[in-house]
Amino acid sequence: QVELVESGGGLVQAGDSLRLSCAASGRRFSTYNMGWFRQAPGKEREFVAAISWTGSSTLYADSVKGRFAISRDNAKNTVYLQMNSLKPEDTAVYYCASEPGLLTVVIQSFTPNSWGQGTQVSVSS
Repeated sequence: QVELVESGGGLVQAGDSLRLSCAASGRRFSTYNMGWFRQAPGKEREFVAAISWTGSSTLYADSVKGRFAISRDNAKNTVYLQMNSLKPEDTAVYYCASEPGLLTVVIQSFTPNSWGQGTQVSVSS
């Protein structure tokens, strides 16, 4: 498992952009699939995006496809979530997560076993 620390949340207006970062501890970061979930008040935690351990494969929720982009820098042990054209319904606590990779280079599902503490993203209309 890795320890995960998110940053980059804040309050923005609809249509703005924001980039979240997630710094991971440990020397095996490059062997983990990484991803983001979010949880809005009164709602279940939902999947947002994931990226394979190689960085060559990504997966997105339909609600963010075309607006959000996930990327990783294995040299910096960091995964990013670039969020563009933000909407009020994107308001949530965003959580970084990880699962062991290596089994496949194509990510088709994401079931994490490690979570960060979360960072708040608020989008005003």
